Amino acid sequence: MRKKKLKLSISQGLIVIFLLLGTFSLKAQKVALKTNLLYDATTTFNLGVEFSLAPQWTLDLSSNYNPWTFSENKKIKHWMIQPEARYWFCQKMNGHFLGIHTHTGLFNLSNLDTSMKWLGNDFSVLKDKRLEGWFVGAGIGYGYAWMLGKHWNLEAEIAMGYAYSKYKQYPCGKCGEKEADRVHNYVGPTKAALSLVYVF
Repeated sequence: MRKKKLKLSISQGLIVIFLLLGTFSLKAQKVALKTNLLYDATTTFNLGVEFSLAPQWTLDLSSNYNPWTFSENKKIKHWMIQPEARYWFCQKMNGHFLGIHTHTGLFNLSNLDTSMKWLGNDFSVLKDKRLEGWFVGAGIGYGYAWMLGKHWNLEAEIAMGYAYSKYKQYPCGKCGEKEADRVHNYVGPTKAALSLVYVF
């Protein structure tokens, strides 16, 4: 049942992206498709679409999906959508930009051997527990896009922000008995991107 809900949510997210695209006249506007190479490196499928809103404004819509269970039941299963309004200091899709984004999604994490701590966030619980829940939040970022050719760009961005998450905690990666219901307020990096971009 959970898998069906997850797939339906991803489908709905992609439908929303393309419906939004359809509400704009794209003939005289720049439109770009992109993939985040950093997410690709974590085996996370991702696709971004960016299009023009005004002379120095664009809207970037990205979606991410990771369905995999690795050895020893390690999981970073999740899906996420992250719309972002961008202000470009000079030319759209080239040079410096600031972005304001929101994000939401579902996650199922387990058996991740990390002792990382960040601004009061302790992720060591992921070594022995499984966390399954949802999150919502927002952030602000800075980025830069390099033109590689007539249609190709390379884009980098880092963002900081907030995420509210509500999840169920299980005592081990394969346990079915719920241990607790928890809420977490996260402050820290909310986006890291090194994206290969095709501009139409």
